[in-house]
Amino acid sequence: MFFMWLKRYMPRGIYGRAALILLLPVVILQLVVTVIFAQRNYEGVTTQMTTTVLREVALVLDVVADAPSPDDIAPMVTERLAPLMMRATPVPLDEVPRQNSLSWYDYSGRVMIKLFRTRLSGFLSLDLSDPDLVYLFADTDRGPIKISFDRRRISAANPHQLFVYTFTFGFLMTLISFVYLRNQLRPIKRLARAAEAFGRGRHIPYTPAGAVEVRAAGSAFVDMRARIERHIEQRTLMLSGVSHDLRTPLTRMRLSLSMMDDEDTGPLLQDVDDMQRMLDEFLDFSKGTAEGEFEKLDPHVLLETAVAEAQRAGRNVTLLPAEGTGSGTVRLRKVAILRAVDNLISNAVRYGSKAEVSVMLTDKTMRIRVEDDGPGIPEARRHEAVRPFSRLDSARSQNQGGGGVGLGLAIATDIARAHGGVLRLGVSERLGGLRADIVIAR
Repeated sequence: MFFMWLKRYMPRGIYGRAALILLLPVVILQLVVTVIFAQRNYEGVTTQMTTTVLREVALVLDVVADAPSPDDIAPMVTERLAPLMMRATPVPLDEVPRQNSLSWYDYSGRVMIKLFRTRLSGFLSLDLSDPDLVYLFADTDRGPIKISFDRRRISAANPHQLFVYTFTFGFLMTLISFVYLRNQLRPIKRLARAAEAFGRGRHIPYTPAGAVEVRAAGSAFVDMRARIERHIEQRTLMLSGVSHDLRTPLTRMRLSLSMMDDEDTGPLLQDVDDMQRMLDEFLDFSKGTAEGEFEKLDPHVLLETAVAEAQRAGRNVTLLPAEGTGSGTVRLRKVAILRAVDNLISNAVRYGSKAEVSVMLTDKTMRIRVEDDGPGIPEARRHEAVRPFSRLDSARSQNQGGGGVGLGLAIATDIARAHGGVLRLGVSERLGGLRADIVIAR
């Protein structure tokens, strides 16, 4: 449970995690060294120096006890204990501080107070507010007295130097390590950008670099990308060649049938048209998502163009008002997106009586939605519906609108994935039929 809670606050990026891995041991080491130094060295030195001062204070108290009157305390201490460089003066009881006075960061002062309280009889309080002098208040037979002496006699000189050196050199070493670490992480980020671009259908130059393991991963990615591109190219050439070669005999058959006056040629012409339409779908599928380059387009204008073309083709389709609070352009392949939307509209009007198209744009995503009033697709078979050459006879009749070869949703899925997005199928709440959403991150 603790690790699950801690995971939410961990950095997401590789730079942040690498910096955490680098800084956390350094910070912990500095804290451990600081604590050990404060406890062993700082506290030990302060204890030794305070013990020495306690012996000198005992001598001062002996002189105070021998003084005939309170007015003789200061001259006698100065005369008899001049080498100690301490001053002792009587003070009224109401001028004695009730509490010890020291700064919040004065660690040695806390050690001194503890030692004076436990080892000095008659100790009242200690005033450490002056950085140069220590004022000790003690109770004697002559009344309260104030003893002052140099703070350097009871505290180590320049105690902060170790802390300054520790944090300064720790910061410098962390900075140097981060520079080297950044050079090691740069090839990984370049590999991630190349892989992300390839997943979105873009090819950016990439050369393996960095450590041996990173070079190996980069070389494997380059080989994999080359194999996939060759496979796509071979598939495109094969389907394009077959489809193109079949167009010529189909054209001759259509011309021959159109020149015949026999009434039985109508069904044959319909079969030829169906074959021509299937070939067009094969060509669209073979072209994939490689047509055109990415460019910044306004999704609202693009959808208006797609719907206008569908309406000119005689399809019952309506463009709904724009949704979302986003604005601006999105990097898209214009021809590919138009083809995907056209396929979704064709499926919608083929299996239903009308279709509605809408676009929602936010700061992070773009969603193109096509809905129809047809029979829809069962949830259990939606994954199968987006596969190439898949035809769901029980859900959406092939006999409506001339049928197809099961490539409409597959083409839309490939185009969405090539843009780094996804095609989602659901149930239309407005029309009751199929709802197809193309969601692309901006």
